[in-house]
Amino acid sequence: MATPADEGFGDLVSHYLEKGVVLIIADLLSLITVSSCLVIKVPQINTIRENKSSKGISVLGLCLELFSYTVMMSYNYTSGYEFLSYMEYPVLLLQEYVLIYYVFKYQDLLGKRTQIFAVFYVTIATLIYLKLFPIIILTFLVPFCTPIGATSKVLQLIAILRSKDASSVSRTTWALSAFTNMTRIYTVFVQSFDMMLLSNFFISTFLSSAVFGAACVYKKKTKKE
Repeated sequence: MATPADEGFGDLVSHYLEKGVVLIIADLLSLITVSSCLVIKVPQINTIRENKSSKGISVLGLCLELFSYTVMMSYNYTSGYEFLSYMEYPVLLLQEYVLIYYVFKYQDLLGKRTQIFAVFYVTIATLIYLKLFPIIILTFLVPFCTPIGATSKVLQLIAILRSKDASSVSRTTWALSAFTNMTRIYTVFVQSFDMMLLSNFFISTFLSSAVFGAACVYKKKTKKE
């Protein structure tokens, strides 16, 4: 005989299944994406720590990536979208902070100017979290995230091609980046069909794949040399 708890769970499952296969797949992909993002930057951080060098890593590219992640998370948060559809951004940001710290450390950039920018960034982030930051500014900035995010990846690609050395660049990180951006194309398409977000993920998938390819090529060359 079914207990009230069993019936409640059954009703919950039935209600969830009513969403349809398309949206259930979107939820599963969101969970996979978030799970991947939990460790996406870790291989890159470990590579830099082991080598005690951040050669081949673009500082400007990292800063642009930080800006893009921050704006995209803030836009999704203030727009009231489902948390699962952008949960990877806070996870990515935490890892991005650690990555930037080590890159700046090994390039001797942890000076007063960096500390001032850090205080300014924390102040703005706090205002956004408290929903005291004007949403109209975020709406204005979102379209720029696609070219800014793309530029950060292009700068990383250029840094590898110029140095011809990808010893400090993690291929795992960039492979995961391409994969997670690809899954987001599907989830955004079926959940919100936000064209700004879709265009951002299409371009990000292509460029992350390009950086991954360059890292593979120049890692092999450094091994042969």
